Amino acid sequence: MGDHLPETLKPFFDRATEAQERLAKLEAALASTNTDIPDAKLLEETTQLQSKLEEANATVKQEQSKVKELTIENEKQKYRILHLVRALRAADEKLEKLSK
Repeated sequence: MGDHLPETLKPFFDRATEAQERLAKLEAALASTNTDIPDAKLLEETTQLQSKLEEANATVKQEQSKVKELTIENEKQKYRILHLVRALRAADEKLEKLSK
């Protein structure tokens, strides 16, 4: 999935993926009978990771919105350039006919 993201979003996607992986490990550790890590510490780390994941997801959404807006603006500019080039060519043709 990360291969299809624009370059600007990849760092955020990577951070979100890393946070998800760490959260999955903590959840697996919590579910197991391993008592090496106190429950309070696991809960704190899980909460921190969830918070970071939510922040990363919010940032990704903001960046996706910016990319969408810039893409729309870029298409508008391309359209304007196309018509300006056509008008310039038409004006050049008229000028050439007048100078003959």
